[in-house]
Amino acid sequence: MDCLQERGQWAPAGPCGCLYWRNAANQNRKKRYMSWRSESSKLRCFKIACLNMRVIEKLQNWFADMAKQVNNLNFEDLVLAGPRIIQLIQALEEVQAFHQLESNIQVKQFIMETQDYLHKMIKMANTKEDILINLDVVGDLSYAWQLIDSYTKQMQDGIKENPSLVIKLRATFLKMASAMDHPLLRILQANSNDLESVSRYYSGELVAYVRKVLQIIPETLFNLLARIVDIQTNKLRELPTRLDKDKMKDFAQLDERLEVARLTHAISVFTEGILQMKTTLVGIIKIDPKQLLEDGIRKELVRLVALALHNDCMFPPKSKSTDFVQRLEILGAKMDGFRRSFEYIQDYIEIYGLKIWQEETSRIINFSVEQECNVFLRNKIPEWESVYQSRTIPIPKFPPVDISVSFIGRLARELVRITDPKVTVYIDQITSWFDVRTRQELVNITVFRKLQHALGAPGVAGLDRLYSFMIVRELQSLQRTLDDLLRDKTWIAHYQALAKAIGMGQSSIAQPAKFYTQATSKGAKLWPFMLETFQKIGQLQLLRRQLAYELRTVSRFDSKHLVAALETLNEAVLTDIKSKPLDAPRDDGKEQSFLMYELAEYLQWTGLTEPLSQIYVGTRKDSYLGLAMFLSFLGICNTFIPAPNLGNTLVPRRRYDPVDGTPFLVGFVTVMKQFHADDTRQVVQLIGQYLRSVVETAKATNGDFGPDAATLVVSLQWMLLYGAISKDVVASYVPGYVIRALQTV
Repeated sequence: MDCLQERGQWAPAGPCGCLYWRNAANQNRKKRYMSWRSESSKLRCFKIACLNMRVIEKLQNWFADMAKQVNNLNFEDLVLAGPRIIQLIQALEEVQAFHQLESNIQVKQFIMETQDYLHKMIKMANTKEDILINLDVVGDLSYAWQLIDSYTKQMQDGIKENPSLVIKLRATFLKMASAMDHPLLRILQANSNDLESVSRYYSGELVAYVRKVLQIIPETLFNLLARIVDIQTNKLRELPTRLDKDKMKDFAQLDERLEVARLTHAISVFTEGILQMKTTLVGIIKIDPKQLLEDGIRKELVRLVALALHNDCMFPPKSKSTDFVQRLEILGAKMDGFRRSFEYIQDYIEIYGLKIWQEETSRIINFSVEQECNVFLRNKIPEWESVYQSRTIPIPKFPPVDISVSFIGRLARELVRITDPKVTVYIDQITSWFDVRTRQELVNITVFRKLQHALGAPGVAGLDRLYSFMIVRELQSLQRTLDDLLRDKTWIAHYQALAKAIGMGQSSIAQPAKFYTQATSKGAKLWPFMLETFQKIGQLQLLRRQLAYELRTVSRFDSKHLVAALETLNEAVLTDIKSKPLDAPRDDGKEQSFLMYELAEYLQWTGLTEPLSQIYVGTRKDSYLGLAMFLSFLGICNTFIPAPNLGNTLVPRRRYDPVDGTPFLVGFVTVMKQFHADDTRQVVQLIGQYLRSVVETAKATNGDFGPDAATLVVSLQWMLLYGAISKDVVASYVPGYVIRALQTV
């Protein structure tokens, strides 16, 4: 029967099984019956159409009376309504013959449409409860719940050949929903509270199968899109700003553009089929075809982008820096091709392409960073609990190829490897790393620009976050070592003796060379560990500074209003904090904490941060901490010497020693930032005492200052440049001629 051709139009499956199905069917029968009766009752308007035919008044009244009889047909009394409808149909047949109305095409068509509505009303009236029950039994598809999966390949092949087949598959999906009716009816009869949860679970499983079948559309779409990407990236030439008329034909590239147009049309045809599919209720879950298409596109995009990031971020051991740059260029070209093509086709498939691109790439990178940072966390975040993972649009997890969990870890560790202080030297003035032996430039600001081009702002911010966790790990290791030193009785006795000899740091030390050599000799075995830790921390800090600079540059160019607003808000918050007296009660309100957290996130993503000023770990104040840090600094400084031809960069005293002065200084500054400001002030005070003692001894013996004094002076200069100490602090503890030397170095 016409009215029963599609079950989903009149009896959607629901949580109440067959009873709900039949109730819904009865309600829909009445709705359709009343609609057809309303259409048939338009006979009363027939007199207006007949005025120009000079029909006698008696015939007009007859049609009006027929309309009244149609309105009197009651759905609740279908037994009497059936014979009356038959009489009305026969009367309409006779009136055409008796009054010669067949010659008027308009009148004949109007009467035929009315008869068709009356025939449908008869069919609906003859639809009994027994028929619905028989249809329910015959149409039960519960046996095919597992069997239907074997036909998935045929369905997908059919969709590839004819995208409009999706409209017909809608009836199949609705039929599958009927498989839940009988089990749910038994649960309903048992008055179980699990009815809704069971209905939702199996409806979700059915929706997942629908997504699986229709996923062939996004897959085919991306296969076509890959060809568009290839043409746009490798074959189509960018139009210059000015073009000579003679070269216009060369830049037209008509064949390539025709192929792009053909592929674009094929994409639009594929998406048209699913977009024509009506909103469908599958179980108790409503499926929106447009949302279904968008989710499928997102899923395929995530799969392809994650695969590209995984494959192109594999670095063989001992690879050269040029290989690293080449892989970044390849990855950047792929990602740029994806983005440009997505922007190109978004209007043809009715989606926000750029929005989807940004959301999904950010989600992939943030998920990878989160899983990579699990290595450094005590309470790890499982994959299934991640806010970035989704069951509908899952991020694929690839097996690790080294100690890293994901591509972001491999990328971060490869960048750390090629900038290792043991084999490179960092020149701060040109922000570049050079090979110690070949003097070849390995990494410069261009590499970070290519990194940003390949991964975007989310990737650069993710690397910055990962390096922060690495710094925390190194600081915690150093903190444990210092805690052991400051608890050891022999070291405490050593510090007490030194503190008594040094005093308050105001008086000079007699025979400073002998005194300080004996003071630092006790830690001769400890200084290599301290130097290595300082270098690791400093190297990671230098990388963070470059990443922040790149983020800041891109943000100022792409989002200058956002950057200006963040700078103003940050300054306002800092001013408010500084304006409060130290003894004022702390405001631990949730609103302020939320503001600070959100502001910090925005500042990090826009590069408006200074890594050297950040507090990474909590520490406790100790009376001998400043002295311990000074001794380690003095014991390590004899390894370096300033190089005037490199802008006074600290370089190894022995040419091929595996050390680098700038990472060491940056690491030392970072460590001191974690402690109380009094400890930093004490270190500067002890450096000043050392310089005064060396100078006075040199004047008394007509000797020179020695190389260590020059290294300390240059180190103080770099500390000033990095903002670790202020000029007032240096002026308080270092003689005036040293300050003048600092200004002229």
